[in-house]
Amino acid sequence: MKGKAIIFSAPSGSGKSTLVNAVLQQLSVLEFSTSATTRNPRGAEVNGKDYYFYSVENFKKLISENELLEYEEVYEGVFYGTLKSELDRIWNAGKAVIFDVDVVGGVNLKKILGSQALSVFIKAPGLEELKRRLIQRGTDDEKSIEKRLSKASFEMSFEQKFDITIVNDQLDQATLATIKAVESFLKVDK
Repeated sequence: MKGKAIIFSAPSGSGKSTLVNAVLQQLSVLEFSTSATTRNPRGAEVNGKDYYFYSVENFKKLISENELLEYEEVYEGVFYGTLKSELDRIWNAGKAVIFDVDVVGGVNLKKILGSQALSVFIKAPGLEELKRRLIQRGTDDEKSIEKRLSKASFEMSFEQKFDITIVNDQLDQATLATIKAVESFLKVDK
């Protein structure tokens, strides 16, 4: 599995993290790459597990020292990126990397990793369902939800740049389709 990667991207609220966790539970050959960010932790997020939380100043230092595979300023003053050290750590352990990144990060990672990576775009059945999910998860205020919804339309325009699309309409079906696609790419036997 060394040298392979699965890239998951989606608009916020599409169920990407739920599907990533399901794949991780089913396929022990995968290991999660923890992203770096400058945003504040949400809920019970833990530094080093959910994200590596950095100040903007320290994140910019990572950029200047070429420590990131890719990065993006997703919102003004809010950076996200993929640490090169995470990729190295996981590949050196003989596992395939699983990324959970925004759509621009996903497109950038696919450009960098090429045929070593399967890029998967997850989408909700529509914007109303997306809004319902964002409200239901209870981690964002109304202003943040509106910002995420306005960004979702832009993010949907990237769908064709991904290898496959999974519509997360029925979670069980989306989970099975996702696991099957990842297994096929990795050529993993059950």
